Amino acid sequence: MLRLLVASAHIPRATGSGPGVHVSARFRGVPRSTRVVPEEHSPTWNETLAWPLGARPLHPTASLSLRLRHWGQPAPRGDLGATTVSLDQLVANPELPLSLSQVPLLDPKGQPTGCTITFCCSYAPHGKAGDATVPMQRWVPPPTVPPMPPMHPNKPPAGSKEEFQVRVRVIEGHQLQGNDIKPVVTVFIGQHRFRTRIRVGNNPYYNEVFCQSFHWTLAQLVMEPIRIQVLDSQSIRSKAIIGVFQLDIGTIYHAPGHSLSWKWLSLQDPRRPDAGSRGYLRVSMAVLRAGEPVPEQEEPEGNKDVEANLLQPPPCAATLQLRIYHAEDLPLAEPARQCLPSVRGKRSFVAAAVRAGFAGRTLCTRVMPPDPNPAWNEVFFFPLRLPPICDEIQLAILSGPRSSKVLGTATLNLSHISSAGAELEEGTPGFLPCFGPSFLPFYGPRADAARTSRTVSIGRDTNVAYRGRVLLEISTHMGTPDGHQRGTITPEDISRVQSHLPRHRFGLCGVFYSATMVPAGPELLRFELSLGNHGDTGDVTCKPAASVTPHGCPVFDGNRYHYLPWYGDKPVAAVTSSWEDAAHRWDTLNLLRAVCQRLEKNVVELRRAHGDTEGDIGRRLLRELVQDCRRVLPRLEAQPTLTPLDTHLRATRLHLLRRVAAAAAIPPRAGWATLLPMAEAWLRSMGALAVEPQAAVPDVLLWMLRGERRVACARIPAPDIMFSRSGPGACGRFCGRLQTLFLTGSGDIHAQLRLRLWLGPVADSGALPRLIEGSLRIYAETYENQTKLLGKWGPRGLLGSSGFSDGAGRAGLPRHRIRPPRGWRWDGPWTVEPQRRLLLDTETNMGEVMEEVYENESRRPGGDWGPAIAASTDANGVEVPPKEEVLCPQGWHVSDGWRVDVTGAVDEAGWEYGASMAPDSLPAAWHPTEKTYHTHRRRRWLRTRRRDPGAQRPDQDMATFLQLHRTESAADSEAWEYGSFWSSRFHLRPRVGDVCRRRCWHRRMVPAQPPPVAPLFLLEGSPSTEDTAGEEEPAAAERQTRGLFQPTPKQPLPLILCTFQRPNFFQLRCYIFQALELSPRGTKSTADPVAHVSFVYVSQSTRVLPRTLDPLWDQTLLFHRVLLYGDPQGVQDEPPAVVVEVFDQDGGVWYPWLGGTHGCREHPCPSDALQGAGDFLGRSVCTPDVWLDVGLRRPPRLQRYPLRGSGRPAGELLAAFELLHDTEDGALAQVSSPPWRQGVFSVPMGVRPLLRPVALEVLAWGLRGLRGSVRAPSLEVQCGGRVLRTPPIADPASNPNFPINAFLLALTLPLEEELVPPVRLRVLDMRDFGYRPEVGQTCVRADLHRGHPPGGPGPRHGSAAPRGRISWLLPGITSKTKAADKAEEKGEGEEEDDWWSKFYAALGDKAKSRRGTSRDRLKIYNCELEAVPEFEGLQDFCRSFPLFPPGAAAAGGEDPPPVAEFKGLFHMYPLPEDPAEPPPPRRFQDLPPSRPQRCLVRVYVVRAFDLPPRDRNGLCDPYVRVSLGAETLGQRDQYVPNTLEPVFGRLFEVMGTIPLEKDLRVSLLDYDMVPPDQEIGTTTIDLENRLLSRFRAHCGLPTLYCTAGPGCWRDQLPPSQTLEHFARTQGLPAPEFNADGTAVTFGDHSFLLSHFESGPPQHQHPGAPRERLALHVLHACHLVPEHLETRTLYSSTQPGLEQGKVQMWVDVFPINLGPPGPPVDITPRKPQRYELRCVVWNTRDVDPGDTNLLGQQMSDIYITGWLDGLEEQRQRTDVHYRSLDGAGAFNWRFVFPFEYLGAEQLCVVPRKKHFWSLDETVRKVPPKLILQVWDNDKFSADDFLGVLELELTRLPRPALHARTCTLEPPSTPRSRWPWRAPRRAPRVSLFRQRQARGWWPCAAQRGGERRLSGKLELSLELLTAKEAEERPAGRAREEPNMYPTLPPPVRPDWSFLWVQAPLRALRHGLWRQHRGWISLGLALLLLIALLLTFVYAAPGYLAMKLVNPFQGLHIRGGGGGSKHPAAGAEQHTGGARKP
Repeated sequence: MLRLLVASAHIPRATGSGPGVHVSARFRGVPRSTRVVPEEHSPTWNETLAWPLGARPLHPTASLSLRLRHWGQPAPRGDLGATTVSLDQLVANPELPLSLSQVPLLDPKGQPTGCTITFCCSYAPHGKAGDATVPMQRWVPPPTVPPMPPMHPNKPPAGSKEEFQVRVRVIEGHQLQGNDIKPVVTVFIGQHRFRTRIRVGNNPYYNEVFCQSFHWTLAQLVMEPIRIQVLDSQSIRSKAIIGVFQLDIGTIYHAPGHSLSWKWLSLQDPRRPDAGSRGYLRVSMAVLRAGEPVPEQEEPEGNKDVEANLLQPPPCAATLQLRIYHAEDLPLAEPARQCLPSVRGKRSFVAAAVRAGFAGRTLCTRVMPPDPNPAWNEVFFFPLRLPPICDEIQLAILSGPRSSKVLGTATLNLSHISSAGAELEEGTPGFLPCFGPSFLPFYGPRADAARTSRTVSIGRDTNVAYRGRVLLEISTHMGTPDGHQRGTITPEDISRVQSHLPRHRFGLCGVFYSATMVPAGPELLRFELSLGNHGDTGDVTCKPAASVTPHGCPVFDGNRYHYLPWYGDKPVAAVTSSWEDAAHRWDTLNLLRAVCQRLEKNVVELRRAHGDTEGDIGRRLLRELVQDCRRVLPRLEAQPTLTPLDTHLRATRLHLLRRVAAAAAIPPRAGWATLLPMAEAWLRSMGALAVEPQAAVPDVLLWMLRGERRVACARIPAPDIMFSRSGPGACGRFCGRLQTLFLTGSGDIHAQLRLRLWLGPVADSGALPRLIEGSLRIYAETYENQTKLLGKWGPRGLLGSSGFSDGAGRAGLPRHRIRPPRGWRWDGPWTVEPQRRLLLDTETNMGEVMEEVYENESRRPGGDWGPAIAASTDANGVEVPPKEEVLCPQGWHVSDGWRVDVTGAVDEAGWEYGASMAPDSLPAAWHPTEKTYHTHRRRRWLRTRRRDPGAQRPDQDMATFLQLHRTESAADSEAWEYGSFWSSRFHLRPRVGDVCRRRCWHRRMVPAQPPPVAPLFLLEGSPSTEDTAGEEEPAAAERQTRGLFQPTPKQPLPLILCTFQRPNFFQLRCYIFQALELSPRGTKSTADPVAHVSFVYVSQSTRVLPRTLDPLWDQTLLFHRVLLYGDPQGVQDEPPAVVVEVFDQDGGVWYPWLGGTHGCREHPCPSDALQGAGDFLGRSVCTPDVWLDVGLRRPPRLQRYPLRGSGRPAGELLAAFELLHDTEDGALAQVSSPPWRQGVFSVPMGVRPLLRPVALEVLAWGLRGLRGSVRAPSLEVQCGGRVLRTPPIADPASNPNFPINAFLLALTLPLEEELVPPVRLRVLDMRDFGYRPEVGQTCVRADLHRGHPPGGPGPRHGSAAPRGRISWLLPGITSKTKAADKAEEKGEGEEEDDWWSKFYAALGDKAKSRRGTSRDRLKIYNCELEAVPEFEGLQDFCRSFPLFPPGAAAAGGEDPPPVAEFKGLFHMYPLPEDPAEPPPPRRFQDLPPSRPQRCLVRVYVVRAFDLPPRDRNGLCDPYVRVSLGAETLGQRDQYVPNTLEPVFGRLFEVMGTIPLEKDLRVSLLDYDMVPPDQEIGTTTIDLENRLLSRFRAHCGLPTLYCTAGPGCWRDQLPPSQTLEHFARTQGLPAPEFNADGTAVTFGDHSFLLSHFESGPPQHQHPGAPRERLALHVLHACHLVPEHLETRTLYSSTQPGLEQGKVQMWVDVFPINLGPPGPPVDITPRKPQRYELRCVVWNTRDVDPGDTNLLGQQMSDIYITGWLDGLEEQRQRTDVHYRSLDGAGAFNWRFVFPFEYLGAEQLCVVPRKKHFWSLDETVRKVPPKLILQVWDNDKFSADDFLGVLELELTRLPRPALHARTCTLEPPSTPRSRWPWRAPRRAPRVSLFRQRQARGWWPCAAQRGGERRLSGKLELSLELLTAKEAEERPAGRAREEPNMYPTLPPPVRPDWSFLWVQAPLRALRHGLWRQHRGWISLGLALLLLIALLLTFVYAAPGYLAMKLVNPFQGLHIRGGGGGSKHPAAGAEQHTGGARKP
């Protein structure tokens, strides 16, 4: 099975009012198509298309073609682009889907259309689940219903404001820079600011959502920025920014799914962008658009792998320089309003400036003074990110002193002026953006068009007018921008640019062949051809040129439309101008387009080829492609205006052409089937380069002027009509060729032109006359005017008109004063030329004319009535002959006599009355009632005359008219034209009352010398007037003295005509078969359609078909002998368009063979041919098949042509058109005429579709949602001209179903399925007196299923269904069963706890499921149950068709709101053509009873997510409310406070009667203190569809049958009875079980229980074998299993915007089947209380935080800890003082109680945000333990040393020793094998391991790097609340100090606070560390003291010894003793001893 999920597309030029778009896909020749959605910028389908492959596998060369198309339009007109996808990746890896986003689509030429598409392909090989054949596949109904999207309003038209919502979810941070930070995230969405809560740590967890709604256009939204910045709330403002990330909303919107899910943002420092990352922030961002689904945002598996999911901002690596030099051709300022109309306001130039915008930055130049060519010479600098995010450079020219008005705009796409290389093909060179220097044209609204009437508002909405051009240059320089935004261009660059500005003269020529569908008269029409300002008659800066066609008066074509009667004299417009010669660019562009066009033609043929022709077409494609690619592109070496972009584009184009030529030279080896994707890839590559941004020459503008007003315009690109001297291949595709243009204005077609255009250098125009098939003649033209005074004609008394004028009556010069231009001479004298384009009789082409004459009477006041002075006048008061004298012209006859018109505001005699002051003047107003003061009265006489049946046909009349005037022009020298007054229309024959006449004088001029170029390009400017200037001055002075402010007459511009001698005659055959799905106008429900066909100058109409919206005209319209001038081959190459318009004729009768006029005789109009006013329904433009040789003619095929109404689709037209050349040999007579039936030509058999009998079976079940005023509704079914009416519903209030439900309608319909008409439904109400108003109507064309007959192989409803072959799946069932049994054996012994285990097991989260693998499974759908593709929207029994009010028109492309619903189904199948063959059996049989049923409804609401915040805190308080009918359940007080992802787990039981109460509403509301509560969102479930669906959706089938326990059987019927009921509804025989219930016979096949169960059941409470086997068989039938659906919520206040999702399921139990089983208990799990005990034992290598007085590095260490989210439970240890080596001992216990939800692995933290908060905000955060190491300080703030964050669910394994503890995670032991690298040790969950002890590292930020700052020895223990109560433990070392017992830490003696013991501090601080030095110092001090004492005492002692003063005293005391010294001494001694 190949599946294609078509998600969405992007259409940049969507108007919002198109015919609707759809995606058509084709695989192996089998087409598939999505549903049709309104045309908008981003249509969304989300629709799956499938191709069954059977036994034929997918080939590696297979491809899938996708085409985005307008609905109903034929190819290739309706195509918006196509692409081809190779499926080789799916073949290589079938398990991996092929998802492609924003794939560009290409047009048939291979050029990008700008549209993109997003889709996903998946492939399931044969035999796998995706491609298996279900056993009940032939019993269930066919997939007629695509998945139904949620009911939400349609999107508004493109370009209008829409509802958007931007959601930013801030999830978590990772490695944020900083220490001890408290980060907070600020989010700016545009100008709106949001802020998260403050968290703590470097890895904070937020999980907060912010939403902002916008009511903007998409273009405004994508430019808005999103700025996310992370701040540290503790730092000062200047240092608070941690990091910033910025992007625009457009980046998110253009991402897949409009979302960026679970992305890591790399934060940058805004002050230093090159400094690297400042951390990471994980976010999810999405842009929600009304009507689009919200993308799934599932968390990826590697949630911590930052690098794998990192979103980095694109570096601003380049600078885009935009140089603005000067401007040219700026428009003049609007003239000021003057009081006097005759005085012209003086116009000056504007003061202009240029504004440029790119990537969110807008810069503007200075305003220059008024000047036609202002020079700014400024340069702008824009930062450019590579690759660029923004593609467009928006430019605008502003005017005014404040630059407030936009004159014109232009856009430059970077994709056109740069190339990345890889976008085209590998090896293709790329280049940076560059442009010019070159001019860029600007376009905007015209000032004169804006001031005119409502019909010319074309200048307001679209930029169609040329407003000047600006010389620009763009260059790109690598490197970071320096911040400058603007500068001045240097004089060197200005002089360099002058070399790029050489000018050459160019000529523009246009030959106008026909103009039809133009507005009616009496105003004259003309066409203006301009190139830039040249040729623009409203511009006075350029020389006048012959750019305007002569005035023409529209002529009625005899049926409905008007045309200009040019016939053989075709007007020609010629304009000369000067531009830069960029021939090398135009030639290259046209050559590439020719290659693409030829390749595209071959690709289309190859796509349609089959069999042997495929090889022939493939060989021709390769041969022609090689020839085209080897063409030489223009060389650039000799070009004087070469730019860098020219060089880059040429190199890229040459490289591509060479590569394509080399590839095309080798035939495909894998077969011709592989050539198509290769060719389409080549076409895409070359189409991407077939653009030229430096064209410089503006587009050609073609205006239609009605009088002086511009009413319509067409714009032609200049390269399309550019001539090239390099050859025909380099010329534009329309250069010199006939083409058909439609001039539009105000969104409607105003004219259809067929013309030939040529543009090229004047020097190369010598061959132009040969391209123009007729002969060019150039004349001077003037009109001679005369007035009738006193019965004589003369130039006197012209009453404001001059003697000579132009065709519009403007004053001109006399003939003798007109001079030929310089270089020209007269060729012959002045001659009178009757203007056939102006004088064609108003009765031409008329079949019936209404003549009128007014009878006038007058009186004096109070007198009697008598004949007036002018007794007979027309409606304008001009005297005419009396009615008795009005003769009937030849060829006409009077059908009735004169009669008085008594209709209107007249009395019973037909008189109307008025009063006038003068007797000869008419009253200003007329009244139906006579008064005494009335002086005039008149009445209208009417007479009808018709053309004789034998009179000549219109074409013969026209030929006679042309021949008549050719003879008159030669013979009659008078040729006067007569008129009643100068502003009226002139006529040929003089009439009574004519007072004006004129005649036209022509004089031919020729060049004085034969010129080498086309002569018409030598007529620039007016003819020479130097010799007449002196003559005009006195006349002008005379006029001024007389007070007549008239302009001075100027020389007339030459008149250029292209004359054809004879026309070619053609016959047009229009086969109008049928129109489909017309939309009525107003409040009507039906229409009386008629089709008007217009071709060139003729038109016809079909018959009127009353009261139908699918008219089957079956009519052929023949247009005989249509005159077409020129070469017939040109008609075949560019055939004229056929325009078909469908009108609602309001019950009138249209006579297409009659013409008619209504009104005054002077101005007839075609009203009498159309009885009743018609409403426009739709228009289609068709192209006929042209056959020049009728003998080769093949009958055409009917095609679908889309009808466009007033800006919206209006249906389809089935028609065919062919144009046959009517040659002189009479070959056309051999073509048989169409058959004549019922008075018209019908469509012949070769063209009309083949018809066959078919049967349409209708299942009319009932009506829903009817208003109370409806009494007895009935249904009317219309299809193929047949009508079916059902019996009315007697009492809709008690039973809204029809009494009879099945109907059969025999039809005769076309054999082709695309031609089958739709089925129209009308609901009528029966009222009193037979009144039957229409209640609602709809068309179910797209919902109609054209299937097999009931007797064939297709599926059916009825009892005649064949037996299915259930045994086809038997081997698969057995293999799956054995695998499930093995899985179940692994989970043996594990008991299922509750329903939530099954829920989390279904999510695939085994960690949250508290059970092993089991076969009891739950299916979770990520969408609504009705959106699951295999269940067909639960509308397999009957579908719901919305009924719309009658006549309700779609507003802005949106469907009107429905008024009711019809429930039913349709089935169409062919009937046997042989009447003897019995018809096939009916389909809708054995229907269930249609009476209402009383049911018990159980609503299980599990949870909701992605809810938008409703409160100011960014959260909401949701609660559930369930409503069914009048009963509502749900209490306000049962809300979940402060959350965006509530878990409800609620069950609601409600009783209801279905279908009276079928819509179940589940609403989520936000609880507020003061009611009313605000609605969050609502979802609606149709219970009737679930009850009627044959997929058994009212109660899902469980996997196992259990009689008790959480999975107890809850249905009303056991499985065996359910199987019997299912067999009965499918028309199968009842199943037959054996005695023990282990075998069953079902569908002619037997099943054994052993096929499904390999052994006894392992689950508890198994049921009986009979019931288990029946349940297995039911599962094999693909019924709805036990499930959980995800429904989207929508709010009425923001329609279309998803408001979150709710997961739920619904069980519906009819009461008549008995009581249901017990309900399922889905009460949410309660969080379990845990206690975490963390013991801090020791620290090692902690960074020192202080330095003591002795210079020692030390720390006073303490540790704080808390659980993330529970900061209020912060705890801290004591202080380990004076740690010198970073070691610390604590023996400290932290105790953290918390609540943990194991299913989600999150901690539940209820907390009030503020003290005034009423409710606690329940936060769920991951369980994370945060430990911080601090340095204690007494007189300053503590110093942060490091942090350790441990996630308890992902706990890193600790190190066993401190020396092995590092920041790197530990690894497993190294293997003995050297080639095996060590692996990282896996993380463990503490909730499983319960205990852990070891060393963990602390980290700190230093200089932007994360480094090791310490090591902690911890023991972690996790206990439940019960275990903590049994094993109590106190905090720190408090009692009870147990588990374990913590002794006081053994710390060093110096570990104390020094203030408490200073001496002890000195002892431990000095003595222990420096005691050796201290002892040595003391010794040295003692020694020094002794030495100092010795030094101090030694001198005195020595002196005493030396002097000895006591010795002298002793000698004097001894007398005469001995002189011997010894004796003296002894004596002294002895003497001393004496007392």
